[in-house]
Amino acid sequence: MTDIRDSEQTAPATDGDDAAAPSLEESLRQFGAAGRESLMAAFGTGRAFRRLLLADIALARAGLGHACAWACVAAVFGCTSWLLLMAVFVLVLQSLGLSWLTSMLSAALLSLSVTVLAAWKASRYLRYVRLDATRRQLAKWGVGFDDDEPKVAS
Repeated sequence: MTDIRDSEQTAPATDGDDAAAPSLEESLRQFGAAGRESLMAAFGTGRAFRRLLLADIALARAGLGHACAWACVAAVFGCTSWLLLMAVFVLVLQSLGLSWLTSMLSAALLSLSVTVLAAWKASRYLRYVRLDATRRQLAKWGVGFDDDEPKVAS
């Protein structure tokens, strides 16, 4: 009975002497050419990314314009619907027996309370516009001014 290991044939090892090794000058030339190809590929990638970024910014700019236009349309229709709802509210209060003055004052107070709530919420979100984390990081690096330091006039 023959062992499986005995019947396996192994591939003969190839000697490096059979293939002619390139000279040092040729190796350096190939190395430089590979470096130039890599650099050109990196520049090509950078150019493609720049074109992509510019196209993306242009798309975002156009989208922002359209969004602002539609936000204005929404604001106009929202204001008119609020006015109509307040008119109905005043009429309902008036039909319940309140005077016109009391009905109008109730509608005005309701509108004022919603306005105060919206202004308070907006002021809370405007805190994010100050870029506090960026300012703190720049202050750690010693770039820019702290609020406590006087600014030097130039």
